Amino acid sequence: MSVDLVGFLGVVLVAYVVPGPDFLVVLRSATEHPAKGRAAALGAQTGLCVHMLAAAAGLSLIAERSPVVYDAIKLLGAAYLVYLGIRALLAARRAARERHAGRDTTDGPEGGPAPRTPEKDGAAHGRWRTGFTQGFLTNVLNPKAALFFLSVLPQFVNGGGSTAQQIFFLGILDVLIGVAYWFVLVAVAARLRAFLARPKVRHRWELTTGWLFIAIGIGVAAAA
Repeated sequence: MSVDLVGFLGVVLVAYVVPGPDFLVVLRSATEHPAKGRAAALGAQTGLCVHMLAAAAGLSLIAERSPVVYDAIKLLGAAYLVYLGIRALLAARRAARERHAGRDTTDGPEGGPAPRTPEKDGAAHGRWRTGFTQGFLTNVLNPKAALFFLSVLPQFVNGGGSTAQQIFFLGILDVLIGVAYWFVLVAVAARLRAFLARPKVRHRWELTTGWLFIAIGIGVAAAA
C-alpha cells in the first residue's frame, strides 16, 4: 500500500483547524462537562467512520450522483443544527432567568463555581449518551463529510493496490487524528469551565453558539 501521507496530513490538519458544526458541538459539550465533550468527540468521529466506510464501499458515489438523496441528507443535517441552536437559545433563556432571580445554581457563596457533589451513574451515563448522539448525528448528517471521503481521499491514493483499502487506511488515520485533536480541545475547554460557568458569560455563550448553529443550519438548507 502506497499513499501520499504528507499531502494528506496537511489537508486533514487544515480541515480540523477550520471550525465547523462538529467543532461547535464538541466545544459546547466540553464546556458543560469534560466527559460530555469527549463523548461528543467520539460520536463525531464515529459519524465520520460511517462516511469513510460508505466511501470505501462506493455508496457515497450514489449519494453524490443522486440530487434527491444528497439534498435530503443536507436538509436533515440543517434541521438538526437548527434544533441544536434552539436548544442553546433555550438554555440561554434559562440562564438569564436564574441570574435575574439571583439563584444561579452554578455559583457558590463566593461567586465561583459551586462545590462538586457526587453524581449518580445514571446522570453520567445520560450525559455521555447525549454528547455522543449529538456528535454522531452532526457528522453523519453532514454531506460534506461524505464528499470529503469520496472526493478528497482518492486524490492521495496511488494506482497500485486496492483503492478501497487505501481509502480505508486514510479514513482511519483521519479519524484517529480527529480524536486526538478533539481531546486536546476538550482539555482546553475544561480549563475554561469556571469562567464559562459565570451567569453572564454562560448566557452570552449559549446565545452565541445557539445563533451560530441556526445560522449554519439555515446556510446549509439554503444551499440545498
